[in-house]
Order: sequence, then C-alpha cells, then structure tokens
Amino acid sequence: MEFNAIYVLVAREFKKFIRERSRLVSAIARPLLWLFLVGAGMSRLVSPKAGMPYTQFIFPGILGMTILFSSIFSSISIIWDKEFGFFKEILAAPVSRLSIVIGKGLSGTVVSTIQASIVLLLFPVLGLKLGLFQILEVLIIAIAVSFCISTFGILLATFYESYESFSVIMNFIVMPMFFLSGAMYPVKLLPKPLAVATKLNPLTYGIDALKNAIFPLEEGPMSADFSLVTDMAVILFLSFTFVVIAARLFERKK
Repeated sequence: MEFNAIYVLVAREFKKFIRERSRLVSAIARPLLWLFLVGAGMSRLVSPKAGMPYTQFIFPGILGMTILFSSIFSSISIIWDKEFGFFKEILAAPVSRLSIVIGKGLSGTVVSTIQASIVLLLFPVLGLKLGLFQILEVLIIAIAVSFCISTFGILLATFYESYESFSVIMNFIVMPMFFLSGAMYPVKLLPKPLAVATKLNPLTYGIDALKNAIFPLEEGPMSADFSLVTDMAVILFLSFTFVVIAARLFERKK
C-alpha cells in the first residue's frame, strides 16, 4: 500500500511534466540564458589567471540552478492540490504521511534529474571533458540534491494555503539560495557574513558536490570548498530532516 501510494504520486507528476512541453522548454531556456549570456558577460570581468574559463566554473552552478527551480516548482503543485481539493483526498488515503512526503519528494526528484541531465549534455560545448564515471557521479549527486531541495520545498508548502502567498515567499527564498550557494562566484572570496550564510544554505553543498565531481583535480579559489564526503553527508542529513519534519506537519492536518 505504501509503495503504491509513492508510485502513484511519482507517476502523476511525471505525466504532468511530459504533457506540459512549455515547462520543459522554459526549464532548459533558463540555464542556457544564464550560461551563455550572463556567463559570457561575466567572463570578461574575471581574470583568465583564475584557472579555468568562467563559463566552465559556473557550469555546476547552472546544474544546481536547474535542480533548484525544478524542485521548488514541483512543491508548488501541493498548493494547487490544496486549492482544488485533491490534497485532502491524498491526506484521507489510508497511507502514512511519510509515504506522501517521500512520494512528492521523489516526483520532484525525477523531474529535476531529467532536466539536469539535459543541461549536463552541454559539457562538450564548454570544453569540459568528463569520463563515464564522472557523468554517473554527477547524476547520482543530482538525484540526491533534487530530493533534498524537493523535500525542502514540501516543508515550506505545508505552511501555505494559497498559490499567491507561496509564490511571494519563494521569491524571497529561491533567488537568495541561488546567489548564496557559490554558483556564480567562489565562496572563498565572499565576505565573512555572506560566507556564513552560504554554509546554512542546502544548495551550497549540492553545488559544491557537483564541483567535486566535475573538477576533481582543481585547486585554488575556483575549486570546491568541502570534500565530497562532507557535501553528501550534509545533503543526506538535511533530506532526512526535511522529510521527518514535513511528515510531522502533515500529521497535524488530519
């Protein structure tokens, strides 16, 4: 019963995704704009002595941005379900709240990972050379980060009943998460107050893990800030925490 509930939630979100082609197009267009327009413009302001082209440096950040926006968008579907009454039917089903959170989290993970995989195909265009093992490593990290951010979005969605209020809050959370993640500039070069804020950001560890996978031998200010083991440990811990808290909050909505 629990597995069936998870499967239904994942299949429902996946079917919605493949039917909404505009959603896929916009999800791909956003990283392309940031990578080739913003990245190309910013590359003129970055010293070539930094160790790598700026567009290569922000590539893990663009993957992280794709995951962030896609995962948060999937959690917004909870608000739509609340407004149209479908979420009450989900809560009334004879399944645990934990299964509901995991199912919604996995549905966001599947969609986010697909979109991140499409963006990952651009690595030869940027002059990056990734082996098969590195590609698999990036995909595994993308899955873990997608689940973490999806469950974080689900946790936030438990506090809101209308799409309007939730979307306003997202504007104050999503963009700061992106800019304070080391996606666009090295965390090492940030002022101390901002550097502290980045360590409280779940996306920081996801993008840092992607840097570890894509640039394993890179050293200096453009390199990763933490070890891959540290990044994955934090991501898994936060995922577990978000799932437990969200499930507990859903319990109160009986």
